[in-house]
Amino acid sequence: MRSVKQLMDLKGRHALVTGAAGHVGLAACETLLELGASVVVMDRLDKDCRRRAARLGPRALPMACDIRDEQVLRASVKKAVKNLRSLDILIHCAAFTGDTKMAGWAVPFPNQSSMAWEAAFKVNLTSAFIMTQEARQALSASGRGSVILMSSIYGMVGPNPSLYEGMPLNNPLAYGASKGGLLQLTKYLAAVMGPKVRVNAISPGGIERGQPKAFISRYAQRTPLKRMAVEEDIKGAVAYLAGDLSRYVTGHNLVVDGGFTAW
Repeated sequence: MRSVKQLMDLKGRHALVTGAAGHVGLAACETLLELGASVVVMDRLDKDCRRRAARLGPRALPMACDIRDEQVLRASVKKAVKNLRSLDILIHCAAFTGDTKMAGWAVPFPNQSSMAWEAAFKVNLTSAFIMTQEARQALSASGRGSVILMSSIYGMVGPNPSLYEGMPLNNPLAYGASKGGLLQLTKYLAAVMGPKVRVNAISPGGIERGQPKAFISRYAQRTPLKRMAVEEDIKGAVAYLAGDLSRYVTGHNLVVDGGFTAW
C-alpha cells in the first residue's frame, strides 16, 4: 500500500493548464510543478505565457493560444501533447471574470449584452469541451488521466444582491450560467471518459483581489470561515484531484468556499 506522499507524487506526469497566466492558473501550475509534473503554460498572449513560464522554472513550457478560435485551440492541444510526448493532466482555468473589460459584460442585468454572453460561453465553457475532446486520446493512453474544470460557487447558486448593493461591482449572468455548464460537463465527461480518465470540478468561492473593503467585509460576514478565499486555498484541491490521492473520485465538484454555500 502506497503512502500519502507517494500518492501525491506527480513525477513523470505531464500537464496542460489553460488560463495559466491568471491568478488561479498560477496556483494550479505551482502545485503541479511542486509535486513533480511538467506543465504547458497556456494563455492568450505570448508575452504573458513566457513571463509566467520563466517565473515557474524549466519544467514549465509556454504556449500562447487564443482559445476562442476552435481550429487554433485544437492545433495547440495537439502541439502540447507532442511537445510533452504524453498528457496526464488537463486543467481548464481560463474564464471571463467579474473584472473582464468588455462592453455589456460586468454591468447591471438590463444592460448585459448577448455579445458578451456568447463571448463568455466560448471562453468559459465551449473551450473546455473542445480541449477535453481533443485531449481524450492522449489522456486515455496515459492510463491515469485527470481533467479538472474550474467552476465557481456561482455555478451552484445565484448572487446575493445585498453583497453588491452600492458597489462598483456586478455579477454577470453569463458567468454563473457558464460555470453551471461546466458542472454538467464534468458529470457527462466523467460518465463517458471513464474508466481511464477521471473528470472533476473545483468550485472556488469569492477570491480576495482588491475589491472594496466594504465588499470584502460583507462577503466575510456571509461566510462561516469569515474571510474571502486566496489563491493558495485552491492548491490543496488541485493536488488532490490531479493525482492518485483521488484515483477513485470522478464526476465530483470539490467546493472550496469557506462554507459560503452551506447556509
